[in-house]
Amino acid sequence: MKKRWMSVMMTAAMILSAAAFSTVAQADDEPLKVALCLSGAANDQGWNQTAYEGCAAACEKYGLELSYSENLEAADIASAFADYASSDYDVIIGHGYEFGDPALEVAEQYPDVIFICTEADAAADNVASYVMACEQTGYVEGVIAAMMTESGKVGGIGPIQGDSLVKIINAFEDGAKSVDPDIEVKTAWTNSFVDTQLAQEAARAMIDDGVDVIKHCANACGNGAMAAAVEAGIWCEGDSYDQSSLAPDNILDSALYNLDVVLDIALGKVVDGSFEGEVVNLGMDSGAVEVLMSDNLPDDVKEAAQELIDQIISGEVEVVRDYTIRS
Repeated sequence: MKKRWMSVMMTAAMILSAAAFSTVAQADDEPLKVALCLSGAANDQGWNQTAYEGCAAACEKYGLELSYSENLEAADIASAFADYASSDYDVIIGHGYEFGDPALEVAEQYPDVIFICTEADAAADNVASYVMACEQTGYVEGVIAAMMTESGKVGGIGPIQGDSLVKIINAFEDGAKSVDPDIEVKTAWTNSFVDTQLAQEAARAMIDDGVDVIKHCANACGNGAMAAAVEAGIWCEGDSYDQSSLAPDNILDSALYNLDVVLDIALGKVVDGSFEGEVVNLGMDSGAVEVLMSDNLPDDVKEAAQELIDQIISGEVEVVRDYTIRS
């Protein structure tokens, strides 16, 4: 397991009482120790970086001590969790659906440690999951893609077919077809979170078949899809983070997953003693997800997308969360 350590401490910020930490055992004069576990690099300009930066911000706000591990393979997750738990960490965060089952497994052995997972459905006395409505951003991006295509063909590229990724690709397709029922939506799965070459090859195959807008949700792997779009001079849509720097002349928008909001809520509950083992759903209305539109978009497309976003936030439009793997 590759591990890097970072401490984020407020120098003269807060004095937190023992009562505030009623869910964990902690001395009055010691900060809570938080560990963040990531499937990729903490500086990937996407899924993992937004979690790292969001967790760091929340830890700074609450005066917590943060360490993190990056580039964890699925087989490494349980041992990473156990390593932190046995090293007296109070809160362990796994970023991604694949961390849910290992959290439940290890949590049984360490009942005094709190486990928090993103995009999982794991819940127990000391396990909570925070699920973002990423399907809402995927739907808006599908609408934008359908309004921008000239060929009538758009593409979505994902990494591994887990629920949290499938719901995005399905919503992208649904959004595109809400604009044009006859639009052709091609999909591909790379089976990797980090191999940029695989996404680049998948995108090139789509482009050869006439696709002129590509959206990805493939973590760092998806950066390869954006590179292929730039190479071919077509439009692309980013994911997790503001990815405009990767394709400044080709990007239409980026789906933002605001982990600063999500982890502020999650860690805030730990700090104030209100933590519960539950699955919490957060969407556009809470600021957990949003779509950052590029200046490359024409004004009429921006206006239509913003109207849709407003309708999703108000509840007038409900985006269906569909975990079905479509052929």
